[in-house]
Amino acid sequence: MSMNRIILLMVLLFIVEGAVMPWIIPAGFGHRIIPHFVFVMVIFSGLYSKRHLALLLGASFGMLQDVVYFGHLLGINAFVMGLMGYYTGVLLERRRSTIMMAISVIGFACILYDSVIYFIYSVFRITNESYAWALIDHILPSLFLQLAFALACYVPARRLFEGQTKANAEKDEE
Repeated sequence: MSMNRIILLMVLLFIVEGAVMPWIIPAGFGHRIIPHFVFVMVIFSGLYSKRHLALLLGASFGMLQDVVYFGHLLGINAFVMGLMGYYTGVLLERRRSTIMMAISVIGFACILYDSVIYFIYSVFRITNESYAWALIDHILPSLFLQLAFALACYVPARRLFEGQTKANAEKDEE
């Protein structure tokens, strides 16, 4: 039941970041602030659940993002989101993460996510802007939105993903 809740929550966040957030973000910042709420939940799944779940969620919702929202390169968000979720799970698999550690990991992952996408776009010559411009124009403003979202949903997300892990552990024991 918990996995169904996780997928339902991520589908709702996917809809919110594409349909509701353009109405909430002021018109002057509409092209600068890009919400990545689904990516934040993928990182939470890497922190508080298994790394394979983070890889699966990241790849599937990243591909959904590629198909629905972005048309430049198919699969770039799926690749980067799945990879970031998996590496977060690998690096912090045995550690008990606190709120400050989780927020710093999410902040670093968001900067790395946007930076990797920028560099892949620059390799394929989809963007001609400099990295300094991209960092100031949309990576850092988007980072503050992601960190505020991560801080607001830290406790429910942690309970949801830790509950899913405990339910799987109890199921494996039987």
